[in-house]
Amino acid sequence: MDLTAGPDLSGLIDATELHRYAEELLVHLVADGTAPKPAPGVTDVPGYWLAPAIDALIQIIDGEDALDALTRAARHDEGKTALFLCLALALAGQGDRVHASWLATAFGDLAADRPVLPGQRAVWVAAARGAYGPAGKIFVLRRLDAVANPHECEPERWLKALLPGEPKVVIPPSLLDFPELAELPALQRPAYAADRLARLRARCTEITSPRKPADPPAHPPTGWRGSGMWPETEPLEVLRSLINPSAHTGPLSSLNDHLLEDLQPNSDPRLAALALHVAAPVIRQAAEELAAATRAMPPAEVTVPIMGHPITLRPDGPDPDSIMEAESRIRARAVPPEPYPTWLPQALIGVAVVLLGLSFALTLWLALLAVLAGGGAGLLLLRRRRREEAEAALVGKQLSELRELADRAVFALHEYARESTRRAEAAERDLAELCRLLRRGPRAA
Repeated sequence: MDLTAGPDLSGLIDATELHRYAEELLVHLVADGTAPKPAPGVTDVPGYWLAPAIDALIQIIDGEDALDALTRAARHDEGKTALFLCLALALAGQGDRVHASWLATAFGDLAADRPVLPGQRAVWVAAARGAYGPAGKIFVLRRLDAVANPHECEPERWLKALLPGEPKVVIPPSLLDFPELAELPALQRPAYAADRLARLRARCTEITSPRKPADPPAHPPTGWRGSGMWPETEPLEVLRSLINPSAHTGPLSSLNDHLLEDLQPNSDPRLAALALHVAAPVIRQAAEELAAATRAMPPAEVTVPIMGHPITLRPDGPDPDSIMEAESRIRARAVPPEPYPTWLPQALIGVAVVLLGLSFALTLWLALLAVLAGGGAGLLLLRRRRREEAEAALVGKQLSELRELADRAVFALHEYARESTRRAEAAERDLAELCRLLRRGPRAA
């Protein structure tokens, strides 16, 4: 049952003043942890659990015996009374006064096939942040462990929650000069898995590391206030929904969705510590798979584009056939088309010979035209020769560069193979440390 559902006030005396006082009470609890006495008659609302629950809260804060008020409130609604006292005492910084039976009643029963209720999430959040001390945190952990089944979600979802914004391609140091090699799936998977495992270890180290207060107070209070200001999150919203029928809590989420949300880098580290403990089995499984991926041996051969040509690389060197095919393509496109027809120089030479022959029979001016035609043909032939020589030099340079790059790529693959051994060893160390951190759980947080 949702304990935060609005109360049924039909048939009761007008409780407006009681609700107004309860709102004021929350303000005082947030400000200084005190509970001002209500005006006479404010809590005289027969048949309504909130009135004796407030009386019990005030008496507990003042150190008085609240058994009679607790009995009256529980008689009307035991669940809401327990939830109200658990959250209000945490708000007042007196979570250590919460009885274990109240926590059990307020938290209720979790189920994997039902969403987490707002009241359950509120107690969960308060306990994680230390409102009820170590015992309260252990209580919530046991309840979560008994129900949670992180394997219902794909391991990839847990990794993305812990490590959002991951790079698409990880380029190992050995392949910095050949990023196209690093993009090959057979070479990318081990490097990506090793990088991901290292970052997963760093994230788990961050979550499980003890946090030291920068400037602890001389007389630190207990409970919630000992761990910081009460934020505007689930516990305070649930309290308001309990005391105000018109207030509403946020949407419901499943247990795994809450755990995934708590593992995000911007979440409260204490909530992340609990979530990491609950999701430890599936995170450990994902880490083991990443470590296994880093042990994959480099392929016997790979085909990679070099200067736009597919070249097959093997440990003993580039494949000769692929090199020859690439060289043939380079030569085939070496000589660019002439800006004039190829027959034009020969035609000009023919015209020059004819004009020269006619000049002896007709006029010497034709000889001049023959010289001009022959000179034009010679100029065109000279330009063609220079173009061919330049293209030959360029082809030679490209062929030399192709072979050099292919040899360097083979050397990079050899370095990658040597790097793979070091990468797998580092991954094993990361996995061992990660498993140790997961065994530590939230105790260090």
